[in-house]
Amino acid sequence: MSTHTTPARADAAPVQAAAAAADQTGAATTPADAVTGSAGTARGAATAPAAPVRASAPAAEPALEPAPGADGDEPARAADPAGAERVPAPGARPGVPGRRPARGAALGRWLRAAALRSAALLALIALWETAPRLGLVDATFLPPASEVAKAWWGLLLDGQLGEHTRASLVRSFGGFGIAVVVAVPLGLLIGWYRPVAALLGPLLEVFRNTAALALLPVFVLLLGIGETSKVSIVVYACVWPILLNTISAVGNADPTLVKLARSMDLSTPRLFQKVILPSSVPAIFTGIRLAGAVSILVLVAAEMIGAKAGLGYLINASQFNFAIPEMYAGIVTISAIGVAFNQLLVTIERRLSVWRVPA
Repeated sequence: MSTHTTPARADAAPVQAAAAAADQTGAATTPADAVTGSAGTARGAATAPAAPVRASAPAAEPALEPAPGADGDEPARAADPAGAERVPAPGARPGVPGRRPARGAALGRWLRAAALRSAALLALIALWETAPRLGLVDATFLPPASEVAKAWWGLLLDGQLGEHTRASLVRSFGGFGIAVVVAVPLGLLIGWYRPVAALLGPLLEVFRNTAALALLPVFVLLLGIGETSKVSIVVYACVWPILLNTISAVGNADPTLVKLARSMDLSTPRLFQKVILPSSVPAIFTGIRLAGAVSILVLVAAEMIGAKAGLGYLINASQFNFAIPEMYAGIVTISAIGVAFNQLLVTIERRLSVWRVPA
């Protein structure tokens, strides 16, 4: 029976087991170092099977320590290899590291942006308040902002401001909605089909260069002095920004995307749905936002000429009655409505163009 080399380490149990099995079968085994060190001297002898490779000891797992106060009832948790317990950051929720600091940073950025945007407006209000009081301008024709605010609050309490604002919004939003419904499909049609653009192009150039207020007497003569003429003049004024921006958006669609869509045999409705409309949303909404501002401005001018209610009528009547603070209150109300309406349109545009990569 061959002699066996006893391993120096005590954890070589697999090697000893393999050696014992070899002794029982009568096969001669050669230690690994003798095979590698004296390969030349073993020439001519019977080839002995190589010693089994020593299996590496499994990596030591981190020691398990019971949770404080558990007394073995709860499962043990792995100890930190560094030996130090990890403490969550101040203000962070368990399981959500860094959430509150991130929210705090976002809130700080929002506050800084809001302060930057409102700085010029606050400076204007401060100048408006101090200039009449310091005698820089005549307070009779430009009263301080505080007096205008008092007049605005008085009009709100007695119901006049609400009545005139409601009348103006109904006319303005009604004409604006009709213009959007008419101008967007017509712009898509003219922008996509070149024969239609060639046919209607000269006519569009004539009317879009004619001011809406210049046609107000025509609308009054044809439609009367009631609500129809006012809504019609708003529709006419709002159609052109939307129509022209829609035509431009369709004409500037990416030709590569259009060719790819056509190579996939998409029908014209699907091509408009998947390619033309998504790429045209920013330009179309630019025209819609311009039309929103135009709708209020044109309506106020129309109400100054012939109306019994509305913000334009309020401004004109206050001027004739020399109620200067009330006149400025109506002007401020129109400005606030325009800003709020524009912000609403910006929000809708962001909702419809979530696919755009922010710059």
